[in-house]
Amino acid sequence: MQTQQISAPSRGVAAPAVVSAPAEIVIEADTNAERRESNSRKLIIINLITVLLPFAGLAAAIGLLWGIAFNWYYLWIMIGMWAVSSLGITVGFHRLCTHKSFETPAVLRYLFAAAGSMAVQGPVIRWCAEHRKHHQHSDTEEDPHSPHMALNGSWGDGILATLRGAFHAHVGWLFGPSSTGLGKYSRDLREDPAIALADRQFVFWVLFGLAFPAALGGLLSMSWGGVLLGFLWGGLVRILLCHHITWSVNSVCHLWGTKPFDSHDESRNNAIVGVLALGEGWHNNHHAFPTSARHGLRWWELDLSYALIRALQFVGLARQVRTPDAVRIAAKKRTRD
Repeated sequence: MQTQQISAPSRGVAAPAVVSAPAEIVIEADTNAERRESNSRKLIIINLITVLLPFAGLAAAIGLLWGIAFNWYYLWIMIGMWAVSSLGITVGFHRLCTHKSFETPAVLRYLFAAAGSMAVQGPVIRWCAEHRKHHQHSDTEEDPHSPHMALNGSWGDGILATLRGAFHAHVGWLFGPSSTGLGKYSRDLREDPAIALADRQFVFWVLFGLAFPAALGGLLSMSWGGVLLGFLWGGLVRILLCHHITWSVNSVCHLWGTKPFDSHDESRNNAIVGVLALGEGWHNNHHAFPTSARHGLRWWELDLSYALIRALQFVGLARQVRTPDAVRIAAKKRTRD
C-alpha cells in the first residue's frame, strides 16, 4: 500500500493559501484579554484598599483611645457588628451557600448573604466559587490560596519558604492573578434569586456595615465624635478582625495543628482559630466532611456557628441539616501519624 506524501509545490504551481483567523476575531480575542487584564488590575487595587484601610482605622482608633476618646459601648458596637458579619461568613457564605450543608427559606438566605457582605471579603457568589475551587484543588497548584503550592510549583523548603507560603495563603493571593474558570463553580448560586440579589447589592451592604455603627455611636453619645468612633470601632476595626480571623483559616489551618482525618490535603485542626473563627478552625474536620454543617465533631471542639444552625433548626428555620454519622467519622479517621 502506497502512502501519499505531500511535497513542496513545484515552480509554477500556486502554493496552498495560509488560512488565517478573520481580523475581527483576532481583535475580539485581544480585546477580551485586555479586558481581563484590566479587571484583574482593578481587583488588585480594590483588594489593596480593602486590606489597608482597616489598618488605618485601627491606627486612628488607637490614637483617639490614647486621648481617652472611648466609651465601653463602642466596644460592644464592635463586638455586635463583628458577630453579625462573621456569622454571615461562617454560616451564610460558607456552610449555607458554598456547601449547602443545610436549607433555609429564601429570606434567611438573603439576610445571611447580606450579613456576610458586611465583612467585606467580596461578593457572595465569587467568594463561594473561589472556596469551591479551593476544595476541588486543595493544596495543589490550582488552589487559589494554598500555603504549600504556588502557581508555578512548591514554595520550597525551610522557614522562609513556610512564611512566604503562609503570607500568600493569608493575604498575598489577593494581589496575584485573579482566579479564572469560576463560572462553573457558581451556576446554582447565580440561579438563586435571593443569593443573586444579595450579590448585586454587595456595595450597598458594605456601606451599610460602615454607616450603621457610625450612626449608632452618634445616637448613643449624641455627638459627632461618637459618629467617628462608631465608624472606626464598629466599622473599620471590626472589618480588620473579620478579615484576619477568616484568612487565618486559609493560612494557619493549612500549616499548624492536628490532622485526625484523612482529607487528601494539608488541612489542620487549630483550636485557637477554632474558637476565634466561630468553629471554622476545625479545618481538617471540615475538609474530611465538607458538606457537614457541624465542624466541631467532638464535644470539646467549640463551634458557635453550628450552635446557631441548631437554634435555627429548633425554631423551624433550618432543615435538612447535614452531619456525618459515627460510621463515616470512624471510616475517615487516620490510622497513621
